[in-house]
Amino acid sequence: MNFIQILIEAFRSMAANRLRTALTMLGIVIGIASVVLLLAIGDSMQRFIGKELQALGTNMLYVFPGGDRTSERRARTGAVQSITLEDAATLNRMPSLVGAAPALQGSFKLSAGNETANSAVHGVTPAMFKIRNWRLDQGNLFSEADVRASARMVVIGQKVADQFFYKTDPLGRYIRIENVAFQVIGVLAGEGKQIDGSNIAELVLVPITAASANLIRSPFPQNVHYIAAQGRPDMALNEAVEDIKETLRVRHRIRPEDPDTFRVENIASFAETANKISAGVALLLGLIGAISLLVGGIGIMNIMLVSVTERTREIGIRMAIGARPRAVLLQFLAESVVICVAGGLVGVAIAMGGAAAITATGKFDVFLTFQGVLVACGFASAVGVFFGFYPARRASRLLPVDCLRHE
Repeated sequence: MNFIQILIEAFRSMAANRLRTALTMLGIVIGIASVVLLLAIGDSMQRFIGKELQALGTNMLYVFPGGDRTSERRARTGAVQSITLEDAATLNRMPSLVGAAPALQGSFKLSAGNETANSAVHGVTPAMFKIRNWRLDQGNLFSEADVRASARMVVIGQKVADQFFYKTDPLGRYIRIENVAFQVIGVLAGEGKQIDGSNIAELVLVPITAASANLIRSPFPQNVHYIAAQGRPDMALNEAVEDIKETLRVRHRIRPEDPDTFRVENIASFAETANKISAGVALLLGLIGAISLLVGGIGIMNIMLVSVTERTREIGIRMAIGARPRAVLLQFLAESVVICVAGGLVGVAIAMGGAAAITATGKFDVFLTFQGVLVACGFASAVGVFFGFYPARRASRLLPVDCLRHE
């Protein structure tokens, strides 16, 4: 019996027991759909995280005051636990960095006309716009002269402009931040998440000196909340991190045996950690789908064993007229594989529908890859061979005399 005949016989047997075939196939359909969709979600999650982190800039570094618990204990004894404007100016001159800019931030009440809202306000310098790649849609940035003068100027995101100045030109108008009037001189272009979770379209940016003088009053006006720095693209980011640590340890007069009183964080490490997490999640999702597929395979084996029992006389007749055990084995094995592959194709179709439905929500894009579909179909075939082999082997080992006596 050649391969084509074996397939024809397999399809005939499946057609003769449509309900059983459909129920047998159901486990594989659910298993393959789960594996393909969950792996696609995991892969799409990795690409989404990578894209978001790439947009933030993988060569970005952030310096925050405070280090580990040991340095916190040192702070209680009077050790320095802060970073300053002068620290930022020193880092800005480092050859391993494109630039460095200090920042202050806080949450304040904004008002203009009849509109009020609570929003995060960032005190920055002009260098921050270049480092963070913030671009203007209209208007101008504040200058170094404005920073020195503590000018009450503000650059806002597009959503802030739409909320407070709907269908009107915001330039030249005023926003009151905690009842202090700031003139709008520019509107940022675009939108997207930042490293601190804020959205570009929701940013409210004022000169850092104006923030210190009018909003974030502190007995130490030289202190800042963080410093954003950008590493040079032609240098390893780790070198820039080490340069920053060495420079700040010297400036803060930290002894060699003492820990840092600051911490340096970089997007690249966030990206590496996020990729490891998303890869782990993808693996976990795949394993969950594989369990469903395993259950479906066991179901196929059970049904095929029942089929062998029900078709014992048929097997005996085939062997009595010359069919070899190998032909019987291949026939039952072919039935198992055909059921699994057919179920796999249906499962892939369902997974494609699920991916399209998730993508249609607009919150997360899920795409099935051609390689993923091929792996799913190959896996389905492997399940058919693995779980179908025992029933097929059992059928091929039956004796014709015993089969013909079976009622």
